[in-house]
Amino acid sequence: MLSEPTTLLDRPRPSSPAPPLDWLTLADAFEVACLVRCMPAPAAGVRRLDVDPDRGGVAEFNREDAAHRMRQLLRRLDVPVEHALTTGGLRRRYELHRLSVPREHRPAYANLLAAGWRQGRRELLGGPAPGASTARRLWRPRLAASAWRAALLAGGRHVRRHCLGIRLADRDLAAVLVRGAALLEVPAVLRPGSGCFLVSVPNGEHRARITESATLG
Repeated sequence: MLSEPTTLLDRPRPSSPAPPLDWLTLADAFEVACLVRCMPAPAAGVRRLDVDPDRGGVAEFNREDAAHRMRQLLRRLDVPVEHALTTGGLRRRYELHRLSVPREHRPAYANLLAAGWRQGRRELLGGPAPGASTARRLWRPRLAASAWRAALLAGGRHVRRHCLGIRLADRDLAAVLVRGAALLEVPAVLRPGSGCFLVSVPNGEHRARITESATLG
Protein backbone atom coordinates (compact mmCIF):
# COMPACT_ATOMS: atom_id res chain seq x y z
CA MET A 1 0.00 0.00 0.00
CA LEU A 2 1.41 3.31 -1.02
CA SER A 3 1.76 5.94 1.65
CA GLU A 4 0.06 9.23 1.07
CA PRO A 5 2.37 11.95 -0.25
CA THR A 6 3.47 14.50 2.28
CA THR A 7 3.27 18.09 1.17
CA LEU A 8 5.52 20.88 2.34
CA LEU A 9 2.54 22.41 4.08
CA ASP A 10 2.31 19.36 6.39
CA ARG A 11 5.86 19.74 7.65
CA PRO A 12 6.38 21.65 10.89
CA ARG A 13 7.93 25.02 10.25
CA PRO A 14 10.94 25.98 12.32
CA SER A 15 10.20 28.79 14.74
CA SER A 16 11.62 32.09 13.61
CA PRO A 17 14.27 33.60 15.89
CA ALA A 18 13.14 36.36 18.19
CA PRO A 19 14.02 39.85 16.95
CA PRO A 20 17.00 41.48 18.66
CA LEU A 21 16.32 43.75 21.60
CA ASP A 22 16.51 47.47 21.03
CA TRP A 23 19.54 49.13 22.59
CA LEU A 24 17.74 50.63 25.59
CA THR A 25 16.02 47.35 26.48
CA LEU A 26 19.24 45.44 25.86
CA ALA A 27 21.23 47.61 28.28
CA ASP A 28 18.71 47.00 31.08
CA ALA A 29 18.25 43.27 30.39
CA PHE A 30 22.01 42.73 30.08
CA GLU A 31 22.66 44.46 33.40
CA VAL A 32 20.04 42.27 35.11
CA ALA A 33 21.70 39.19 33.60
CA CYS A 34 25.08 40.34 34.92
CA LEU A 35 23.62 40.98 38.38
CA VAL A 36 22.22 37.47 38.67
CA ARG A 37 25.51 35.94 37.47
CA CYS A 38 27.49 37.68 40.24
CA MET A 39 28.46 35.93 43.44
CA PRO A 40 29.59 37.52 46.72
CA ALA A 41 33.10 37.02 48.03
CA PRO A 42 33.49 33.82 50.08
CA ALA A 43 34.40 35.90 53.14
CA ALA A 44 31.03 37.66 53.07
CA GLY A 45 29.49 34.78 54.98
CA VAL A 46 26.17 35.15 53.19
CA ARG A 47 25.01 32.72 50.57
CA ARG A 48 23.32 34.00 47.45
CA LEU A 49 21.32 31.54 45.38
CA ASP A 50 22.52 31.23 41.83
CA VAL A 51 19.59 32.30 39.72
CA ASP A 52 18.07 29.99 37.15
CA PRO A 53 14.88 31.66 35.93
CA ASP A 54 13.53 28.31 34.72
CA ARG A 55 13.74 26.96 38.29
CA GLY A 56 12.15 29.81 40.16
CA GLY A 57 13.21 33.32 39.18
CA VAL A 58 14.79 34.06 42.57
CA ALA A 59 17.84 36.16 43.39
CA GLU A 60 19.40 36.90 46.78
CA PHE A 61 21.81 39.74 47.52
CA ASN A 62 23.57 40.77 50.71
CA ARG A 63 23.69 44.41 49.61
CA GLU A 64 20.66 46.66 49.54
CA ASP A 65 21.94 48.76 46.63
CA ALA A 66 22.27 45.66 44.42
CA ALA A 67 18.69 44.62 45.20
CA HIS A 68 17.45 48.17 44.65
CA ARG A 69 19.17 48.37 41.26
CA MET A 70 17.70 45.06 40.11
CA ARG A 71 14.22 46.17 41.18
CA GLN A 72 14.69 49.42 39.27
CA LEU A 73 15.77 47.60 36.10
CA LEU A 74 12.96 45.05 36.25
CA ARG A 75 10.44 47.83 36.76
CA ARG A 76 11.69 49.50 33.59
CA LEU A 77 11.42 46.16 31.78
CA ASP A 78 7.80 45.72 32.96
CA VAL A 79 8.67 42.64 35.02
CA PRO A 80 6.98 42.59 38.46
CA VAL A 81 9.21 41.61 41.36
CA GLU A 82 8.68 40.98 45.06
CA HIS A 83 11.30 42.05 47.61
CA ALA A 84 11.69 40.36 51.00
CA LEU A 85 14.27 41.28 53.65
CA THR A 86 15.59 38.90 56.28
CA THR A 87 18.32 39.39 58.88
CA GLY A 88 20.46 36.83 60.63
CA GLY A 89 23.66 36.21 62.52
CA LEU A 90 24.58 36.64 66.17
CA ARG A 91 27.66 38.75 66.73
CA ARG A 92 27.97 39.50 63.03
CA ARG A 93 24.58 40.59 61.75
CA TYR A 94 23.75 40.50 58.08
CA GLU A 95 20.86 41.35 55.78
CA LEU A 96 19.62 39.19 52.94
CA HIS A 97 17.54 40.77 50.18
CA ARG A 98 15.45 38.21 48.33
CA LEU A 99 13.90 39.16 45.00
CA SER A 100 11.37 36.88 43.33
CA VAL A 101 9.39 37.13 40.12
CA PRO A 102 5.76 35.92 40.33
CA ARG A 103 5.32 32.51 38.72
CA GLU A 104 3.12 33.70 35.86
CA HIS A 105 5.79 36.19 34.77
CA ARG A 106 8.77 33.84 34.99
CA PRO A 107 8.74 32.60 31.36
CA ALA A 108 8.86 36.19 30.04
CA TYR A 109 11.55 37.03 32.61
CA ALA A 110 13.63 34.00 31.60
CA ASN A 111 13.37 34.85 27.90
CA LEU A 112 14.32 38.46 28.51
CA LEU A 113 17.31 37.45 30.64
CA ALA A 114 18.54 34.93 28.08
CA ALA A 115 18.18 37.36 25.19
CA GLY A 116 19.83 40.20 27.11
CA TRP A 117 22.83 38.08 28.11
CA ARG A 118 23.27 36.46 24.69
CA GLN A 119 23.03 39.70 22.74
CA GLY A 120 25.05 41.80 25.20
CA ARG A 121 27.81 39.20 25.49
CA ARG A 122 28.05 38.99 21.72
CA GLU A 123 28.34 42.77 21.42
CA LEU A 124 31.16 42.97 23.96
CA LEU A 125 33.18 39.88 23.08
CA GLY A 126 32.91 40.36 19.33
CA GLY A 127 35.58 42.48 17.69
CA PRO A 128 34.76 45.93 16.30
CA ALA A 129 32.95 45.36 13.02
CA PRO A 130 34.13 47.43 10.05
CA GLY A 131 31.65 50.15 9.28
CA ALA A 132 29.79 49.74 12.59
CA SER A 133 26.83 52.03 12.99
CA THR A 134 26.94 55.10 15.17
CA ALA A 135 24.47 53.46 17.57
CA ARG A 136 26.70 50.40 17.99
CA ARG A 137 29.79 52.52 18.62
CA LEU A 138 27.83 54.47 21.23
CA TRP A 139 26.15 51.57 23.02
CA ARG A 140 29.00 49.06 23.29
CA PRO A 141 30.81 51.18 25.95
CA ARG A 142 27.46 51.61 27.71
CA LEU A 143 27.02 47.84 27.83
CA ALA A 144 30.54 47.58 29.25
CA ALA A 145 29.63 50.10 31.93
CA SER A 146 26.45 48.10 32.73
CA ALA A 147 28.48 44.93 33.26
CA TRP A 148 30.92 46.68 35.56
CA ARG A 149 28.12 48.40 37.48
CA ALA A 150 26.53 45.00 38.18
CA ALA A 151 29.87 43.52 39.25
CA LEU A 152 30.67 46.42 41.57
CA LEU A 153 27.24 46.14 43.17
CA ALA A 154 26.86 42.37 43.49
CA GLY A 155 30.29 40.80 42.95
CA GLY A 156 32.80 40.02 45.65
CA ARG A 157 35.01 43.04 46.29
CA HIS A 158 38.75 42.39 46.47
CA VAL A 159 40.35 45.73 47.37
CA ARG A 160 44.11 46.03 47.68
CA ARG A 161 46.51 48.94 47.82
CA HIS A 162 47.44 48.57 44.17
CA CYS A 163 44.18 47.36 42.58
CA LEU A 164 40.43 46.94 42.71
CA GLY A 165 39.31 43.38 42.12
CA ILE A 166 36.02 41.55 41.67
CA ARG A 167 35.60 37.87 42.58
CA LEU A 168 33.23 35.97 40.34
CA ALA A 169 32.17 32.36 39.95
CA ASP A 170 31.03 32.87 36.35
CA ARG A 171 33.85 32.58 33.82
CA ASP A 172 31.85 34.15 30.99
CA LEU A 173 31.05 37.21 33.08
CA ALA A 174 34.72 37.53 34.01
CA ALA A 175 35.63 37.55 30.30
CA VAL A 176 32.93 40.15 29.63
CA LEU A 177 34.39 42.40 32.34
CA VAL A 178 37.88 42.17 30.88
CA ARG A 179 36.62 43.02 27.41
CA GLY A 180 34.37 45.73 28.82
CA ALA A 181 37.31 47.34 30.61
CA ALA A 182 39.21 47.45 27.33
CA LEU A 183 36.28 49.27 25.69
CA LEU A 184 36.43 51.77 28.55
CA GLU A 185 40.19 52.15 27.92
CA VAL A 186 41.15 50.48 31.19
CA PRO A 187 43.57 47.52 31.47
CA ALA A 188 42.10 44.57 33.36
CA VAL A 189 43.67 41.27 34.40
CA LEU A 190 41.86 37.96 34.81
CA ARG A 191 43.34 35.45 37.25
CA PRO A 192 41.92 32.12 38.42
CA GLY A 193 41.43 31.88 42.17
CA SER A 194 40.27 29.25 44.62
CA GLY A 195 36.88 28.34 43.24
CA CYS A 196 36.46 31.69 41.54
CA PHE A 197 37.89 34.12 39.00
CA LEU A 198 39.42 37.46 39.94
CA VAL A 199 39.17 40.44 37.60
CA SER A 200 41.27 43.40 38.72
CA VAL A 201 42.10 46.90 37.48
CA PRO A 202 44.96 49.08 38.74
CA ASN A 203 44.31 51.78 41.27
CA GLY A 204 44.58 55.44 40.35
CA GLU A 205 43.21 56.79 37.10
CA HIS A 206 42.16 53.36 35.78
CA ARG A 207 40.08 52.51 38.85
CA ALA A 208 38.58 56.00 38.78
CA ARG A 209 37.57 55.59 35.13
CA ILE A 210 35.86 52.26 35.81
CA THR A 211 33.94 53.54 38.83
CA GLU A 212 32.96 56.76 37.08
CA SER A 213 31.75 54.86 34.01
CA ALA A 214 29.67 52.54 36.21
CA THR A 215 28.16 55.38 38.25
CA LEU A 216 24.60 56.26 37.33
CA GLY A 217 24.17 59.82 36.10
